[in-house]
This record gives sequence, C-alpha cells and structure tokens, in this order.
Amino acid sequence: MKTIGILGGMSAASTQGYYRRLCDQTRARLGGLHSPELLIRSLDFAPIAELQARGDWDAAGALLNTEAKALERSGADLLILATNTMHKLADQMMQGVTIPLLHIADATASAIRAAGYSRPGLMATAFTMEQAFYTGRLAAAGLTPVIPKTEDRAETHRIIYEELCKDITTPQSRATYVEIATRLMDAGADCLILGCTEVGMLLSDDNSPLPVFDTTLIHCDSALDAALS
Repeated sequence: MKTIGILGGMSAASTQGYYRRLCDQTRARLGGLHSPELLIRSLDFAPIAELQARGDWDAAGALLNTEAKALERSGADLLILATNTMHKLADQMMQGVTIPLLHIADATASAIRAAGYSRPGLMATAFTMEQAFYTGRLAAAGLTPVIPKTEDRAETHRIIYEELCKDITTPQSRATYVEIATRLMDAGADCLILGCTEVGMLLSDDNSPLPVFDTTLIHCDSALDAALS
C-alpha cells in the first residue's frame, strides 16, 4: 500500500471526514484489521482564512508548497489536498514536488461523467463557485456547471464559514441548502456537486433533489485506488 499524504485542516471538520472515509473504505476493501497508510498535516485554518479574505493567495500558496514538500520528505507517495477551495493554488503548491497530486475536481468530473451526467450544480465557497480554477476544470472535462444565483452563492458561502467549518449544523441551514439545490435543479442541473468538503454535513442523497456527488468521498476513494494500485 502506498502512503497517502493529506494536507488538511482547511477546515478540520472536513479533514476528520477524510480520515474516517479512508479508514472505512480500506477496511471494506481489504478486510480484517487493515487501515490506510497516511501522513496527515493539519494546518491552523484561521490564518489561512484571513489570507483568503484578503486575497493574498501568493502567501497561501507558498505555505501549501512548504507543507507539500514536507509531506514528500516524510515519505508520502502521493498527495491529496483536503479542500476544494485551496485547489486554486494547486500549481503553486506542487512547485518542486515530485510525487503526484490527485486533483479533487478531476476525480469529481470523472465520477460525474462515468454516471452519465453532464450539467452538475455546484455548491461550494464563493471562491470555488465564482472563479475559473474549478469551474474551468469541470468544463475542460466536458461538463457544463450550473452555478447558484448571487444571493444563493452568498448564503452557501456564509453557512460554510460561519457554521460548517466550526462543526455547526442546524435544521435551518439544512433546509436552506435543500432550497438552493432545488433552484439549481430548476435551472437545469442534472446532478449536484458538494463542492466544498463540508457541504456533505448538510446535503446527501437522502435529502437532495438531485443525485449527489460528494467531493470528499470521491476524493478519498480515488486516493485509495491510487494507493492500492
């Protein structure tokens, strides 16, 4: 089994989900007492969120690059960045790093295409919904992403940072997310990307009006495929 390096903490809530999923799926695939070979570097999200808010992406990218190199030196065979938004900095993060990065948008696009869908609704941080680093990658894979309207983007983003990243879930926010997903369906989406690694705390196939593609679960399963190949 190859060693998966996880660069996480952005937020800690989603990184916990990564660990659980990778452990559960390793046991399901291999049985017995098997668990994944992991190196986890969990960062303090508060200063990174401040860099995001200020638009100082260069400083954030330099930080991720330092940490990716550290994971490689520590023995990771491949890397996953346990956040959708920070894939904006994937190229800068991987400068001087020789092990591969499994890009979360690529894994998600492959899963959507394999399932026969083409117009995914996208619920994520404002950065991910509004900037081309993510939607452009989906389009390059042959998909046509459907983005929420301005007010829905703002509320989706607010709930992520003010609640989900703090491990807070409320019935009101769950209902709001279902309403936003419904409006994406009405706008022509044929499936739904949970495009922030915390959105799965509120939405799933049990309550979404659209078939759900949870990026955390997809990313973990792709990483495990690579680790066991």
